[in-house]
This record gives sequence, structure tokens and C-alpha cells, in this order.
Amino acid sequence: MLERSHLAILREVDRCGTLTEAAERLHLTQSALSHAIKKLETQLGTTVWVKEGRQLRLTRAGQYLLGLANRLLPQFEHAEVLMQQYAAGQRGTLRIGMECHPCYQWLLKTVSPFLAAWPKVDVDVKQAFQFGGMAALFGYDIDVLITPDPLFKEGIAFTPVFDYEQVLVVASDHPLAGKTRVLPEQLGSETLISYPVEIERLDVFSQFLLPAGCSPKQHKTLETTDIILQMVAAGRGVAAFPDWLVKEYCHKLPVTSLRLGPQGIQKQIHVGVRVDDNELDFIQGFIEIANQTSEMTR
Repeated sequence: MLERSHLAILREVDRCGTLTEAAERLHLTQSALSHAIKKLETQLGTTVWVKEGRQLRLTRAGQYLLGLANRLLPQFEHAEVLMQQYAAGQRGTLRIGMECHPCYQWLLKTVSPFLAAWPKVDVDVKQAFQFGGMAALFGYDIDVLITPDPLFKEGIAFTPVFDYEQVLVVASDHPLAGKTRVLPEQLGSETLISYPVEIERLDVFSQFLLPAGCSPKQHKTLETTDIILQMVAAGRGVAAFPDWLVKEYCHKLPVTSLRLGPQGIQKQIHVGVRVDDNELDFIQGFIEIANQTSEMTR
């Protein structure tokens, strides 16, 4: 009946759009692909695709099987890689997804001692803010999700490893410099610089500006932490960053920080893993080292 090869065919047909290109990607003949799917359709009693010119369109049954393929095939492929690593005497690869830009700076302090403590485990880091961290975790594309905004769902365990405060960063000669806090309306004349993500995912908007009905004079986006802080130091705008990160840059650049509002914006970095993987020794080792790193970073 339904086999892994059928799922692989449907995935490639969806990716490529035509049977010819899918056959080339799978290193099979076009007739072999057609025969395999026709046999499957006969067994299932329903069609999985229909031809529209040179293109193939998946039926409702085909769309269901495609969803199954997208969930199961990454797990098969990951398992095969793991088996190869086990056969070579390795423990495997810890695939880490990042769901915030500045968390990457924090992760760098954790990866080095982790690699030293677990010499048979490799590390791969994916920028989950580009593709959706929870979906990647459920889909077995990553093993660990680093996020300041966990979505608590069944099957995923989150562990807080680092407390921090989101603060406003300004140049040392900025009119706000020297004050202890800033109010939302005071940013009405400022250029706010942030990473290029939706404003709903930016704490300075979702927890500070938007609830007060305020907005900055201008909102610019830049990709990298260093460039944002260089712009702030040059008086080209202000930005919101974790307090621990600002402390590091205060020694390099003429910048200072202020609390966002009377209470500030308190945050935590969480490590999310699948419940079934939570007891794996090297994942627990990563979480323990993350906690230790956080203590040293404070």
C-alpha cells in the first residue's frame, strides 16, 4: 500500500510542478513515477493528482498525502543521518533554532562549552525567525528552540534559562541620556531602529508603544546588531535591546540605556524541546550549560 517512495514522489511533484522535473530530482524515469502512482491510486481507490497541461495538480487526497509527506519524510531523513553518525561513533547533531536576533549573541556563549563537554555531538544553528520555530520543532527540523516568547503547547517542554530586561538604547549625548526611564510618548519624535520582523513580534511595540496608542516618528529596520548599535551611537536613532547585550556594547560604543516605562519589560529566554526528547542526556546537558552561561552573563 502506501510507501515512503510514494510520499517522496508527491513531495517532489509539489516542489517541481511537473513529472519530468520530479523524476530528474528523484533519479527515476518519468514512466516509473507514473506507474508507481497509478498503482497506488488503484490500491487506494482514488486519484492523487490530475494533469493540467504539463502541470500536475494534487487532489484533496493528494494534498492530505503531501501533508503527511512533509511531516514524516524529514523525520526519516533525520533518522538516517543519525544512524550514520551513530555508526561512525558520533552521538548525532543538536539542531538549534533561534527565534530572536539578539539570542544568537547569547547562544555563542553556550555553544563553546557545550561542544567541549560533548565532543561527539555536533551543533547546527538555524535562524528560526525566518521560518517559524514551533513548526520546525514539531516537524523535527530542529531539536531545540531558543525563544523569548514560548507558545506552550502539548508535546513541547519549555525551560526558562535566562532572565533579562528589554531596554531602550540611545547615544550617550542623546537628550534622553542620563534619565532612568522613558515613556511611550517620548518616542514620538524619534527614529526607532529594529530588526526586520513584524512589529507585533517586537516588544517595544507590543508591550510599550501600541498599548499606549503611540508610535515613533520613523521606524527603520536593519539586519545586524552591530550596525543597529553603530547607528544609535551616531545619533541616527534609538533601539530596544536586552540589557545584558547593551552592557557589553557600552564598553565599545558611546551608548546608554533607559527602562521602558515605570516597570520595564521583563523577559526570559526559554529552551523548548519535544517532550519525547527532553530526557536525552546531551539535550539536558545543553540546558544545564545554558543555565550556567546565563549566570555568568548576568
